[in-house]
Amino acid sequence: MRVLGIDPGTANTGYGVVERRGGRLLARDGGIITTPPGARPELRLTTIHTRVHELIEEHAIDHLALEDLYFGANARSAFAVGQARGVVMLAAGQRGLPCAAYTPQQVKGAVCGNGRADKHQVQRMVQTLLALPELPRPDHAADALAVAVCHLNHAPMRLAYDRSVA
Repeated sequence: MRVLGIDPGTANTGYGVVERRGGRLLARDGGIITTPPGARPELRLTTIHTRVHELIEEHAIDHLALEDLYFGANARSAFAVGQARGVVMLAAGQRGLPCAAYTPQQVKGAVCGNGRADKHQVQRMVQTLLALPELPRPDHAADALAVAVCHLNHAPMRLAYDRSVA
């Protein structure tokens, strides 16, 4: 199974492609989709949608997983992140891909064993779990790889649950 993990944002959307082959997790790609700060919102969202669509095609993605929206103190940024999540989900929907969302605490718990892990701990554990020679950078890419790992660790349980309630 090959998963595209997404850490959504309008300025920087992190992405990570992780595959489970046998019992091993393998990183296939990772990085960020950057949009120009002065660009109109609709153009920024178009850039994100287009690149996610390209990643889905390029890597023959089976599932898409993204980080759930975190409502902090800044409602404006929460709405922008929600819009980015929407165009990512649209790209997946256009290809018929299943989408899953995980809270930041679920992702940190799945990767680090602690839902309150800091950014550096997440980077170190992603590096270890994926046998990367260096820490994954930038933070958004590391977070996206962590989301993909989280999904790969939860997907068998989700599939079993979905079958049991169908």
